[in-house]
Amino acid sequence: MEKGGCILTRQSVVLAVFVCVGMGLMREARAENSPQPLQLEMRVPFEPAAFPSNGRTYLAYELYLTNFSENPLTLGRIEVLDADTTAAAPIAAFEGKDLDVLLQTVGGSHDGKGNVRQIEGGGSVVVFMWVPCEPGVDVPKQLRHRVVTAENAAEGAVIGTHHIELKVLGSPVSGSNWLASDAPSNDADNHHRRGIFVLDGHALISRRYAIDWMRVQDGKSFAGDPKDKRAYYTYGMPVIAVADASVVTVRDGLPDNVPGHNEQFHPAVPITMDTVTGNTITLDLGSGQFAYYCHLQPGSGRVKVGEHVKRGQVMGLIGSSGDAREPHLHFEIANSPKALAGEGLPYVIDHYRVKSGAGWESRTHEMPLKDMVIDFGR
Repeated sequence: MEKGGCILTRQSVVLAVFVCVGMGLMREARAENSPQPLQLEMRVPFEPAAFPSNGRTYLAYELYLTNFSENPLTLGRIEVLDADTTAAAPIAAFEGKDLDVLLQTVGGSHDGKGNVRQIEGGGSVVVFMWVPCEPGVDVPKQLRHRVVTAENAAEGAVIGTHHIELKVLGSPVSGSNWLASDAPSNDADNHHRRGIFVLDGHALISRRYAIDWMRVQDGKSFAGDPKDKRAYYTYGMPVIAVADASVVTVRDGLPDNVPGHNEQFHPAVPITMDTVTGNTITLDLGSGQFAYYCHLQPGSGRVKVGEHVKRGQVMGLIGSSGDAREPHLHFEIANSPKALAGEGLPYVIDHYRVKSGAGWESRTHEMPLKDMVIDFGR
């Protein structure tokens, strides 16, 4: 057969058909062997701000992972990368037990049986990220994350690292031997760091950088009867304005609790959203940052709403009101004047000394970390 100067034989037609069919099958095979993008949403609800402490710079934030597939995903490794470079080496990487301790299932906790790294279809986990940068290493302006599963990998969740300008503050208490209880750390038992609370439709951690200040002697917080609030070295100590600021909240009238932990804790009033922080003073530091002083002694307040206070001014006394098992000052900085409704923010204290094996070491423009024993002088 001849057409348009091109001769087609029966054999050439058959060959062409086989070639076309073969190419189609190859395309189908490649499609089947190429996995679809990992159906894992990665997001950071609140970007961190790098803060210095103990010679390092730290980033603390939460990476939320949601499995949008029907099948379970098993996390193998999470890498933190400099988003502005193509450098192969990650800034930090977590796998094995180092990854396990970062994970918390949304709506529950791991019971120790089974694989904490497995995210069920439709499930979510929170990864409590804690990234230290060694001395002399610049903190990248942006980070991105690489999540590696048993069968796939994906990158995403690009975030900044300097969300706010850190406030340089004075100390909220004075004197020596102050234990920074549950201060910033990434320990799984740190009730501040892991304190996700949903309010007004948002999952928040106002206590992310909170510190429970307790005065100690020889490692103990009291001498005598543990049920007597006055036996505690912290009780009745003054609280101090950390900066020139405006008073936006003064809550008083709640009684102190009889000290007691675990089943021995019997609050003087029911713990509700209205009483959880106890007697409280809140300061507006400017730039959308607010300082909270919680669990104060009833009747001890020396300031009123609308008053302008000066840095170093005594504003009240430490008590054990609200959700306080023993006398202490709960101090935090957040970005909302409404208790528990904001995100916790880091800050630095202009000067203090840290107790060490060699004595007391000076710190300037740093933030105390968990279980440091501090001397503020004055």
